[in-house]
Amino acid sequence: MAFRITGLDPAPFRHLYGLPEEALAAHGAKRYIANTRPGFPDRVEIRDAAPGETVLLLNYEHQPANTPYRSRHAIFVREGAERVCNEVDTIPESLSVRPISLRAFNAAGEMVDADLAAGGELEPLIARFFANPEVAYLHAHYAKRGCYAARIDRA
Repeated sequence: MAFRITGLDPAPFRHLYGLPEEALAAHGAKRYIANTRPGFPDRVEIRDAAPGETVLLLNYEHQPANTPYRSRHAIFVREGAERVCNEVDTIPESLSVRPISLRAFNAAGEMVDADLAAGGELEPLIARFFANPEVAYLHAHYAKRGCYAARIDRA
């Protein structure tokens, strides 16, 4: 089954790009300079920032449904990120090099299934979840820290 992995729209983050540290702190955000790769996965472009690039660590509501599964957590956004990841039937490297917690939701935002996989083994799990007609979309999370990584839909 064909699938599409998409990153976040950069619009809600643009006002943070270039802000001084004090202003970022007022928004609950913090700037880091990437010093390893992998290590600082951007959620817009779904790629790891290269050493020397700046990223913003901020809190983001990735599951806004008014259910018990409503959720927000820390994410990195590469400062200046604009090109939204939009990959069909391709697992971006940022996802393939890490263990992933994959969570399946129905149209109402209720979790109906979840499982863990090595990033390189995501495709069979995606296919298994989408074989269930009740599943409307998937969320990938980086398993170690639990951070939201990307949304996956049927293509």
